[in-house]
Amino acid sequence: MLDFLSVKEYHTSLINGQHTCVEAVSFCLEKISATAHLNAWLEVFEAEALERADELDKARQNGQPLGKLHGVIVGLKDVICFKDHKVSASSRILEGFTSVYHATATKRLLDEGAIILGRQNCDEFAMGSSNENSAFGPVKNAIDEERVPGGSSGGSAVAVQTGSCMISLGSDTGGSVRQPADFCGIIGLKPSYGCISRYGLIAYASSFDQIGIFGKSIEDVRLVLDVIAGPDEFDSTASQKPAITVVDTSKEQKYRICYFKNALEHPSLDPVIAASIQELLQTAATVGIEIEGIDFELLDYIVPTYYVLTTAEASSNLSRYDGIKFGYRNKQKNIDLTDLYKLSRSEGFGPEVKRRILLGTFVLSEGYYDAYFTKAQQVRRLLVEKTKLIFEQFDAIILPTVPTPAYRLGEKKDPIEIFLADIYTVYANLAGIPAISLPLFKNEQGLPFGVQVMSSQHNEKLLLRLSELLMKIETPAATSVD
Repeated sequence: MLDFLSVKEYHTSLINGQHTCVEAVSFCLEKISATAHLNAWLEVFEAEALERADELDKARQNGQPLGKLHGVIVGLKDVICFKDHKVSASSRILEGFTSVYHATATKRLLDEGAIILGRQNCDEFAMGSSNENSAFGPVKNAIDEERVPGGSSGGSAVAVQTGSCMISLGSDTGGSVRQPADFCGIIGLKPSYGCISRYGLIAYASSFDQIGIFGKSIEDVRLVLDVIAGPDEFDSTASQKPAITVVDTSKEQKYRICYFKNALEHPSLDPVIAASIQELLQTAATVGIEIEGIDFELLDYIVPTYYVLTTAEASSNLSRYDGIKFGYRNKQKNIDLTDLYKLSRSEGFGPEVKRRILLGTFVLSEGYYDAYFTKAQQVRRLLVEKTKLIFEQFDAIILPTVPTPAYRLGEKKDPIEIFLADIYTVYANLAGIPAISLPLFKNEQGLPFGVQVMSSQHNEKLLLRLSELLMKIETPAATSVD
C-alpha cells in the first residue's frame, strides 16, 4: 500500500524496489478519480506525471543520486505558476491564461525530483475562508461532503486529506493554509514572511501573501520547506538567510509558551475547542513545558486592520486584470475602452473579489485614506512591536486556529461573519511570523480541529520541533486525530 506513507518511508520503498514512482502516480490518479466529486483538482497532468515518474524510475535504477523530493507527488494551488501550464486563480478573469515561467517554489520542487500532478481548486484569487468562491464550483470536505474544507486553499487541503497527492503547496494571506488544514485534519504551515519566494505566486495582498505547505507529518513539511525556502534574486522581499530547520534532537530543550487569555475566553470560540486547548495546555505543563496566559489587548483590532490593509493591496494588485493584455475580455463590439474595462472586470471577477476590490478602493480614496489605511498601518506597527516583546519572554504562542470546526456548505451567507472567523489566523500574517496548524482533536461529530502554534520571525526550526512534541501529547478532552 502506498497510502499514508511519509516521504522517508516512500523513498525507502523505492530504494528497496518495493514500489516505483509510476506506481505511486497511478495510485494517486486512482484516488483523484475516486474523489472527483469533491472538486479538489481543476486539472490533472496525468500523461506528463507518468512520463516524469518513468524517467525518475530509470534514473534511480541507473544509480543516479536521488533528489530530496525524488518521486514525491505534489499538487499546486491554482495561484502558483508552473511553466507552460494553465493558472487561473480559480477566476474567469484569467480564462485561458498559460504561465510563461515557473514560480521559484515550483522550480525548486522540480529540481529536487518532485512530480507536479496538477493544479488545485481554491477561492477566487485566494479570497475566502470556505472554498465556495471559486469560479469552478465549491470544494467539498471528504470527512463530511456537506461541509466546507476551508479556504482559500481548500482544494490543496482536500487533496492531501484524501491521499491524492503527498504534499500540496497553498498560499496563506490570512489563514488560507492553516484554516483548511484545521477543517481537513492535516498539518498546514505558513512560514515567516519572506521565508519562501513569492515569485510566481499570483498576488492578493503582497505584504501578507506567503506560500505554505500541507502535509501529514511534520517531517515531510520540514523537508519541503528546506527545499523551497531561501533567498531568491527574483523576489526582493525574500529573506537572504537560508531556512535552517534540521535540529539536533539528542539535546533536550525547554519551552516557555504563552496563550492569549482573551482569545480562549472569546465568545466566538466553540466551547469544545476552548476546553480541548485548555486540556492540552495543562498536559503540556506536566511534561516540562512552561505555560502562561497573558492579556493581548489588541485582539479585537486584528480583523479590521487585516481587511483594511489586504483589500487596499488587492485593489492595487488586481487592477492589472483589464481584459486587454490577457485573460477574459467582454465580446461586445463598438464600445469605448472604459466600458470594455468595466464590462470585462464585472463579468470576469466573482462577487467576493469585487467586494474586496471595492472596499480596498474606498479605504484608499481621498478623504478616507488617513482614517482607514493610515490608521490600520499604525495598528499593524503596534502589533509587530507587541509581538517582538512577547517573543523576548516566550518561545511560542498557542492559539486556536479557527473558532469552530468545518461548517456546512452555504451555511454562512453574511460576509462579515465569515471575515470575523479569521480572528485567530490573521495575526501571524500581520506580524509576519511563522504559524502552523496541528490536527490534534476531533469533536463528538468526528469533525477534526487543531491548535495553532506561532514562533518568532524566521524561527521555523523551533516551531517545527515544538510541533513534533505537541503532536505526541495526548489529552482526555478530545480524541486525537489518527
